Amino acid sequence: MIPLIKFPSRLDYSGLCERPQIESSLIGNLVERIFEKVKTEKDEALFSLTYEFEKRKIDAILYTEKEINAYSEATDENLKKAIQIAYDNIYKFHEAQILVEKRIETSPGVVCWQKSSPIEKVGIYIPGGTAPLFSTILMLAIPAKIAGCTEIVLCTPGTHPAIFYTAKLCGITKMCKIGGAQAIAALALGTLTIPKVYKIFGPGNQYVTAAKMYANSLGVAIDMPAGPSEVAIYADETSNPRFVASDLLSQAEHGIDSQVFLVSTSEFLINETIHELENQLINLPRKELAKKAILNSKFILVKNSEDAIDLLNEYAAEHLILACDEPEKIADKMINAGSIFLGHFTPESAGDYASGTNHTLPTNGHARAYSGVNLDSFCKKITLQSISKSGLEILSHSIIPMAEAESLQAHANAVKVRLENGL
Repeated sequence: MIPLIKFPSRLDYSGLCERPQIESSLIGNLVERIFEKVKTEKDEALFSLTYEFEKRKIDAILYTEKEINAYSEATDENLKKAIQIAYDNIYKFHEAQILVEKRIETSPGVVCWQKSSPIEKVGIYIPGGTAPLFSTILMLAIPAKIAGCTEIVLCTPGTHPAIFYTAKLCGITKMCKIGGAQAIAALALGTLTIPKVYKIFGPGNQYVTAAKMYANSLGVAIDMPAGPSEVAIYADETSNPRFVASDLLSQAEHGIDSQVFLVSTSEFLINETIHELENQLINLPRKELAKKAILNSKFILVKNSEDAIDLLNEYAAEHLILACDEPEKIADKMINAGSIFLGHFTPESAGDYASGTNHTLPTNGHARAYSGVNLDSFCKKITLQSISKSGLEILSHSIIPMAEAESLQAHANAVKVRLENGL
């Protein structure tokens, strides 16, 4: 099913870590057309574009409170309890990230500190495709709520009851029936019905991703560059092949463009995992998607844990599972990963749903430079400083010569006039 790559040279690491490429030559032009149409036609564009791309007729842009309540009440009671457990854990983990104000006297009479200020208006996009990702509402709306965002706008073409139950639970202020790139355009530009937001969050297909990048070029912030979901696993001889196979399949079932990446020091483990993959795949409802995703995947045998660490740091996985002996020691050496799952009983699906960490993570190698979504994603950090006259006198010995050396005399004068004519 998957060819085994044995003991690759370090010169080959970069090529092994390349993700599947998506044909995108026509996407940019289409996204630009969508944005222009939404800019000029506002809500009317959303009605027509929804029918054009989804063959879905809508009678309104926003869900009414009555509609939201009706969908929400249809959620299975056991599922409600499961969502509540996840909500509590995610809330607890993100609440602990609140900035504790600390005032630092950098020199006598000079006090500096930071405060956290919420991004007032944020947009959340939830796809309406083959999987109703109501769990992502928890991951995005909970930190937005903790941060103090005053407007949390959710766009989704999905109608799974749990989407509405979760939105109510998380305090979403507006729910919109719009999906696709046109939803991103509406959030970025604003319409008569959908407010313009300052930052857009959420997953989506290649059109949604391209629309987010286009919105970013117009000055609207986005959570991060994103691509298809992925998992990398480091498994040694202590690993359980059944566990490893289940983790690989849990990622592969996301979609045909997902990628799974297994690195091991044990050829026996890899062969047993392949056997388990074949057995477990048979009973998956989404097995056809998973089969195609596995074609994008790689199984790599390395000589030792040092080679595995170097290869995995080069790959910079969205999700990294360390199914090995002493995983924390390996984790200490991992510098590029979105989220790390340690040990044999920490599946990636725990982070996807209910452990408390956020599952909105950098993909496609962006973990080399980007963090996953956290409380700070919904905040700005504002620095403050307060300086006494005596403090300014001390600083003047640094400020004035530096400003004059840069030929910025007014900067120097702003200090001099205060010291010469202070109150």
